[in-house]
Amino acid sequence: MSGGSEQARKTAEGLEYLTGFGNEHSSEAVPGALPIGRNSPQRSPLGLYAEQLSGSAFTEPRSHNRRSWLYRIRPSAAHPRFTLAADNGALRSAPFTEAPADPNRLRWNPLPDPAPGTDFLAGLWTLGGNGDATQRSGMAIHLYSANASMTDRAFSDSDGELLIVPERGGLLLRTEFGLLSARPGEMALIPRGVRFRVELQDETARGYVCENYGRPFELPDLGPIGANGLAAARDFRAPVASYEDAERPTEVLNKFCGNLWTATYDHSPLDVVAWHGTHVPYVYDLRSFNVLGSISYDHPDPSIFTVLTSPSDTAGLAGVDFVVFAPRWLVGEDTFRPPYFHRNVMSEYMGLIDGAYDAKAEGFVPGGGSLHNMMSAHGPDRETFDRASAAELKPQKIDDGLAFMFETRWPITATAQAAGADHLQGGYDDVWQGLERHFRA
Repeated sequence: MSGGSEQARKTAEGLEYLTGFGNEHSSEAVPGALPIGRNSPQRSPLGLYAEQLSGSAFTEPRSHNRRSWLYRIRPSAAHPRFTLAADNGALRSAPFTEAPADPNRLRWNPLPDPAPGTDFLAGLWTLGGNGDATQRSGMAIHLYSANASMTDRAFSDSDGELLIVPERGGLLLRTEFGLLSARPGEMALIPRGVRFRVELQDETARGYVCENYGRPFELPDLGPIGANGLAAARDFRAPVASYEDAERPTEVLNKFCGNLWTATYDHSPLDVVAWHGTHVPYVYDLRSFNVLGSISYDHPDPSIFTVLTSPSDTAGLAGVDFVVFAPRWLVGEDTFRPPYFHRNVMSEYMGLIDGAYDAKAEGFVPGGGSLHNMMSAHGPDRETFDRASAAELKPQKIDDGLAFMFETRWPITATAQAAGADHLQGGYDDVWQGLERHFRA
């Protein structure tokens, strides 16, 4: 049976969320499950076990410290031995050494439909990444395509946090903290080490995943922008406590140092009755992003669209940024409206959730993605350039598409399966052919 079933139903419908990003939250599925005034009392209420889940070192600064107290039916320590899983499927992990890092511009069509009975975990397909999961630096880019819910099994990632961006089909994420519903146009984040199960809300599901090995994502500083703008902390939603009290075999898979390890519990590990802390899953509606831009002239850098950032040891140079190109007005004068031609020290993977992207006329479709590694020249294709150069500069609303970008300080090395995939577009470079010479001395 499941506890807190009415709360679970409301949470799955998007109701009764806690709000705020990076703040101390608390929730209980049964009144009185949370202890008053003590994190780990001699006897926790209702016969529960107190357990701390730390997503950061104990001694990290308070503003960066991530930890939560869980009050659960059985402690996590009560589990059998983990063994190496027989097969990682299409899931890969850093360091990425299967193929050399490629400076060429690459673009993929969406993942092919999977075989019947493929769940979220089995449907994960790694495109590439950088860094080293064992050193907690860098990131990986995965895609997923699924047509079945996870049943009697749960997953956790010891290597990093998972930022999930649905493109097709809704996901119901049953986590240790409760339930989160994420549909296309939203993103969900599962912190490092948190166990969860993915159930489909539609017949099929497809989307993108950024696995962040480095420091947890946080809201970027606003600097001269001031107090308001970009993503608002109040729009991030944490789950209401909802637990499973299930005494049946459950497979628990753990991604550890790049490999999947498996153990079969005799109970569900999603048995947290109450919790409080800052190491918490959350969902964010990308269309609630407060877009800022020029109201005079010129074209701001895409960094103005940063939703979340994973800082590195160099100020302003992120391990990975999550950027969204949400609906917005363009009003600047005397400027080239689409993203301009540029080369960048950062490496960019871009995906499309819905509609069309204003810098590409064709070939970039929902579910697909493009990779522009550091210093690779890119920008609008020829058709977009010609159209934008002659367009009347009047106020323009861009609301027919929703795109995003994973941007990282290190080159993204594609996996062998991505470099040789049938859905890798062979003629991507052709979109820049025909850009004529207009210079006259």
